[in-house]
Amino acid sequence: MAKTNMVEREKRRAKIAQKYAKRRAELKEVIRSPKSTPEARLEAQVRLQKLPRDASPTRGRNRCAITGRSRGVYRKFGLARVKIREGAARGELPGLSKASW
Repeated sequence: MAKTNMVEREKRRAKIAQKYAKRRAELKEVIRSPKSTPEARLEAQVRLQKLPRDASPTRGRNRCAITGRSRGVYRKFGLARVKIREGAARGELPGLSKASW
């Protein structure tokens, strides 16, 4: 089980990233646009850097929905490998079964 503060930190980061998503997209569009002037591009870069670090969605980390484990998390299920194996053995995950031969 992951520490509670780590799970809460990830929730806070996701919330902040969602809050600033529109603003970040607008600034990044100005920076990318070939039509924008160098001054406007520089101003957009400065404003983008002044946003909180956690406003970037890349700072988020995939965590297991059950345990909060950060490593070995499968995107398709949103679960850690350990919980996927347990769920597959019990038949709780549709379309997934433990291999045996």
